[in-house]
Amino acid sequence: MELEERVVDLERRLTELEAERRSAPRLGEGDFWALDGLKSRLAELAAADGGVLFTGAVRLPTGEQYEWQHGALTEGLLNDDWPATAESLAALGHPVRLRLLREILGGRRTAAELAELDGVGTTGQIYHHLRQLTGAGWLRTTGRGRHEVPAGRVVPLLVLLSAARP
Repeated sequence: MELEERVVDLERRLTELEAERRSAPRLGEGDFWALDGLKSRLAELAAADGGVLFTGAVRLPTGEQYEWQHGALTEGLLNDDWPATAESLAALGHPVRLRLLREILGGRRTAAELAELDGVGTTGQIYHHLRQLTGAGWLRTTGRGRHEVPAGRVVPLLVLLSAARP
């Protein structure tokens, strides 16, 4: 097989693999222990409309560890006040804020440390972004100008990022 044909074949196979990774798994494929557990719990609750569950066990580059799960019934989610979540989601809708969150999870905790990064703006702009994230509950101030993602928000943040991936 000629080199050009081999490259075309490799590109085709890579495209197929990437498409498989982005698509949701189908029922009956793979290991669905979390889904099976959720379905069992929903049956116990007689929740005819179903529900959702997200969970995670995370170790950050700083060594901090978090374990968390949250479940909600479909009926409650569909009847919730969706616009009430707009501020929280909007705070995540800026690339600099997402980068600041990633850096804070990675161990850079002060505005001075964050200001050393390229592309995050002036100190005033950084403080503006930190206030937006704090106001929406994605950050909290821990004293001496240090910021952290609250423990109960680490896994949900990573879930949102995972769900938003193309």
